[in-house]
Amino acid sequence: MFDELNKQMSFSITSYITELRNSPWEIFTLILDIIVVIFLIYEFVKLSKKSRVWQLMKGIAFLIIITFLSGALKLRILNFILTSVMTYGVIALLVIFQPELRRALEQLGSTNNFTKFFGIDKSLKDRTKEDIYKIIIAIEELSKTKTGALIVFERDIRLQDIIDTGIITDAEISPQILVNVFVPNTPLHDGAVVISNNKIASVACILPLADDKDIARELGTRHRAAMGISRESDAIAVVVSEETGKISIAKDGTLIADVKDDALKHILIKYLINARFGNEEEKGRITKIKGKIVHNKNKNEESEKVKS
Repeated sequence: MFDELNKQMSFSITSYITELRNSPWEIFTLILDIIVVIFLIYEFVKLSKKSRVWQLMKGIAFLIIITFLSGALKLRILNFILTSVMTYGVIALLVIFQPELRRALEQLGSTNNFTKFFGIDKSLKDRTKEDIYKIIIAIEELSKTKTGALIVFERDIRLQDIIDTGIITDAEISPQILVNVFVPNTPLHDGAVVISNNKIASVACILPLADDKDIARELGTRHRAAMGISRESDAIAVVVSEETGKISIAKDGTLIADVKDDALKHILIKYLINARFGNEEEKGRITKIKGKIVHNKNKNEESEKVKS
């Protein structure tokens, strides 16, 4: 039986190659066909990893390998059993995974999921802007309740060593999550949250402290940590004081204290969006942001003016 199948396959492959030689258009469609199939397999595997289907796929792959080996080694009884299982196994899988299949079809029929599946999603710039607004909502709530907080925004310089010091979350950005993380006397409140690749990458992270002797004594550990990370990288750190509820921003080793809500939005959009993606509408327009610069990494340097 296997010999006949091999002969038929070799004949069909030979005839197909002959057709390709005679028709360049067939070559183009073949390449397109391969690309589409590879892309669909990649997306299927990526989606499968998020459900129990992934375990099933590994089991099926193992079963296929054993079936092939049993045929090659002429273990006829085992091969007969395995091929029989695989023949009727498709029907069994449809019954067992009926809820997952129904959910997948429902998601495929959804416009948002359909466009996301084929990569037609919101631009990274729009997503980043939405994430900034979500974070600002959380910061405003933390400021109102005078809940101490420290949020670090990763930019061009990777902060993987800092991320590894905390609890890896890789969670979608949500105001509720950020507020809950910093609730006093909870396991994760003491430390920094690192925002990376539009995700809450890690919480309860340990940051390097700025140890300058001329730093104002009223600045707490969070402010020193914010200055420390902004000095050792290009990251931007936002601090909420648990004593006053005031918001501060650290950038390039400089701490800007008592930043208002509008100023916070302008600064984050400028350095996290405009500096990365560009903004033609903002060119030539400079707005001074109110905020007191309480410390600069170099006394001889002119105090930084924040523009947006």
